[in-house]
Amino acid sequence: MKYQVGRAGRIIVARFEDRDDIIENIITVARKEDIKSAVFHLIGGVKQGRIVVGPEKEEMPPKPVWKDIKESHEVMGSGTIFWMENEPKVHFHGAFGKKEMVKVGCLRGVSETFLVLEVIIIEIQGVDVKRELDPVSGLTLLKV
Repeated sequence: MKYQVGRAGRIIVARFEDRDDIIENIITVARKEDIKSAVFHLIGGVKQGRIVVGPEKEEMPPKPVWKDIKESHEVMGSGTIFWMENEPKVHFHGAFGKKEMVKVGCLRGVSETFLVLEVIIIEIQGVDVKRELDPVSGLTLLKV
C-alpha cells in the first residue's frame, strides 16, 4: 500500500443541466479551476451513457463488460480527479436505477444528464498523485 496525506481545499458546487455531458463537464471544471487532485460526489439523473460492470474474467489485461444506459435513470456515486500528463482524468463509479432495475458500474465516455445533476467537488491539497498508463492492465492507474 502507498498513500499520502493531504487536506481539503476548495469545495465546488455545480449543477449540470439536461443533456450536459457528465464526465466532460467535470473535466471542464477541473481544467478551468486548475484542480489537480479531488474527490467528487454526484446525485441526479442520467439518460444516456455506458458503464463497465466488471471484467469478463479475472485476468490481465481485463476485458470489460459494458452495459448501456439508453433512457433516464437515477444516479448517485463518487469519483476522483487526478491528472495524467496535461489532462484531468475522471474515475467515477455509481449506481444507476430505473424502476426495479439497478446497475452499478464505472461510467466511461459520453454521457448525458437527465433534467439535473448536482456535483460536489472537494479539492485535495498537499498531495502529489497522478495517473499513469499501466502496461500490464492497459488502464490509467493511480501513482501515489
